[in-house]
Amino acid sequence: MVKVLDPAPNFKLMSTKGEVELSKILSRGEPKSGKWIVLFFYSGDFTSVCSTEVPEFAKRRRDFTALNAEVLGVSADSIYSHEAWISKMEPKVEYPLLSDFKKEVCRAYDILDENTGEPLRGTFIIDPEGRVRFKMMIDPNLGQNVAEVLRVLEALQTGKACPVNWMPGQATL
Repeated sequence: MVKVLDPAPNFKLMSTKGEVELSKILSRGEPKSGKWIVLFFYSGDFTSVCSTEVPEFAKRRRDFTALNAEVLGVSADSIYSHEAWISKMEPKVEYPLLSDFKKEVCRAYDILDENTGEPLRGTFIIDPEGRVRFKMMIDPNLGQNVAEVLRVLEALQTGKACPVNWMPGQATL
């Protein structure tokens, strides 16, 4: 089971933007790129909750980019399913949707429901050193709060302790 502060399991998967390898995004050819990763898992293309969640991450992509974070969405659907699903989606999904068709990454991140064969809904924030700094798993019937993911990312990037209900711009501890 992946826990907060553990090294993030590396992976190499095909996506709607080509091959994606976690270690290469983190390094970008340099020892420390400063790049953060927001890795979110969703149950499947063409599903009701995911059809609200994937576009919400797309709407907020500029906010993630401003924080030097790359968003990656993962499900066990094929690349062809991803491409068909997002082809007419608004706003346009500019970040990669990864196909974990063999469900190896879902298992590595302990997010696969072995009874249904579907990934559960969850998000991991991975720091530039490749450590998991945030992990959230929620009921598949609930969409994730993308604003909360952004808030947590900003809090982590302060490098300081943040009090309960901390918001960007407020004092840290």
